[in-house]
Parts: sequence; C-alpha cells; structure tokens
Amino acid sequence: MQLPPTVFDPAFNITRASHIVLTVDDLDASRRFYEEVIGLITSAADADAVYLRGVEEACHHSLVLRRGSGTPGCTRIGMRVVNEDHLARAHDVLAEMGCTVSWAEAPYQGRTLHVTDPVGTPLELCARMDAMPRMITRFSTHKGGAAGRLDHYQILTPEVGKALAFYNKLGFRLTEYIMPPGGEVLGGVFLQRKGNPHDIVFFNGIGPRLHHFAYTVAEGANLLRACDVAGELGYGRKVERGPGRHGPGHAMFVYFRDPAGHRIELFNTHYQVMDLENEPVGWDPADSNISFPWGLPAQRRWFEEATPFEGVTSSEPAARPNPLSLERFLAALDAG
Repeated sequence: MQLPPTVFDPAFNITRASHIVLTVDDLDASRRFYEEVIGLITSAADADAVYLRGVEEACHHSLVLRRGSGTPGCTRIGMRVVNEDHLARAHDVLAEMGCTVSWAEAPYQGRTLHVTDPVGTPLELCARMDAMPRMITRFSTHKGGAAGRLDHYQILTPEVGKALAFYNKLGFRLTEYIMPPGGEVLGGVFLQRKGNPHDIVFFNGIGPRLHHFAYTVAEGANLLRACDVAGELGYGRKVERGPGRHGPGHAMFVYFRDPAGHRIELFNTHYQVMDLENEPVGWDPADSNISFPWGLPAQRRWFEEATPFEGVTSSEPAARPNPLSLERFLAALDAG
C-alpha cells in the first residue's frame, strides 16, 4: 500500500488536540474522579457542567463534563487552530471538502466551529480560550496523577484508510501505522500536528466511537500514585490496563474507566517527530510488542468497548480485528 505524502503547507493550521466534551450520568462522582485520581483542576463549574484542565495547561479547559440523561457519550473532540483567520479558512475549506460545518457558541472559548469528518467523528475547532493560571509549579496543590496536559484521542472506525486520507490533507503527519508487511489494509494510524507521535489515532473497529483520550504525566511514579489513590477512594476496579509500556509511542501507561465508563489514559510522554527525514514507522500486527513489550496483554473489553459519539450511528468493519487479548493469551497457556 502506498502511504500518502505529508502535506507540510495545509490550507489552515491545526496546532494540537485541545479539549473533549463528555456527558456523564453522575456529575459529582465524575468530577471527584477527575480531580482526585487523575489530578485535573476545576476551572469552572455549575449545576450542569464542570470544566477541567491539567496542571501544565494555561487554557481554560481540556475536559468538559456535562450532565446527561441517557447513555454517557462523547459530544465532540476539540482541535485548536492557530488564529481566527485560520478558523475562518477551516470553515470554507472543510465545507468544500464535503464536511458538515456550522458555527457554534461554547462557554470560555472564542468562535467555535463544529465539523463532522468523513468517517463520522464530531469535531470542534476553536482558536482561543480564556487564560488561567498554569499550576505546574504549585506542587502542594497537585493531586492523584497530577495530569499535565491533554495529548491525544484514539477513535475506532471501520474506515481507517479514509480517516488517514482526510487528516493527511489537513496537514496531519503519519508517524506510525499498523499493517502486515506487504499488506493493503491499515489496522491503525497515528497522526500528529504538535511534534510528537500523535494527536489523533484511528484503529479498525466498530465505529466511529471514542476508545480513549490521554493526558501526560511528569514521570512513571505519577502513574502508580494515580492507581494508589484510585484504590484508596474505591476506584481500584476502574484501573483497566497497566501500568505497562506501549510499542508504538514507547510510553509507559495506565488506563482507567471513569465512573461513567469513559476510558482515559495517563502516560509519561514520548518522542519528538519534527525533522523532515523522519519516516512513518510500520508495525506488524502479528508482533506482540505492539500490545505489550512486557507484562500481559489487555482484556478483550479494552479492544472492543468504547464510548459512543452522541447522535452518531456506528458501523461494522469489513473484518473484525482479532488482537491477542488476555483471554486468548491465558487460554493458549492453558492449552500448551
């Protein structure tokens, strides 16, 4: 399969993954989890919404929790563009590309653009947010994992190739991908705008659905502290996977399920991808180092369960993936 060339001069400049909007069934419980376990800081709150940010972040929010009445879902994932002029360009360019676009109002943000990408992912673009104190050196206030900043999203979709083609045109750079040697069907793609391995990731699966969103932490000890606090506060069974280490990206990680069922990753950052000669790294799905260079693979539910996007109908992939889950791994040990 011929991978698309990087577009280094897109029509408008998306700078990074910015913020995510989730609905939850118990706003107080979710707020407690994100403040005490993950270590986010509440920037504002009212009866129906909580706006949170990481300790590194000077923008008003990177996570919005909204009170919902039905199944918890993801309303939109957010991207920042460099300024208002680029936001206006984004409106026109994305409309010409056939995307559904509309202007929206969002608290604590400047003018906001709602977009649906070609695989059905609901996006929210903005160029400005209210500024808040950066709490990175206020060590006495840090809680739980002391999450630093929002880094990326992972989306499940039956149309990984279509997602790659679209985001490539927007200037996203392919850093790593999953595909057998000589293969023609992509199992996963890692795409970035800010100079590390990914801002958005697409993997083959029933979708579009949100698999997880991820925050950085300063060091591996933060991962263990988050797990310890989760255990103390009664969220021990919400530690779904890890601590462990990824193959792609190479970061150490731990995954939690929040009280509403959404999946969040904490990880201790990864390498830079900035130089023009850096080529995408391919991974063979048969290589066990993709899932677990050491330790045990994830449970089946980690691969299959995900958060629905509100108002978006999911579709089945042509062939369902069959990754090496913990259940398969243990069955093979028993049989051997």
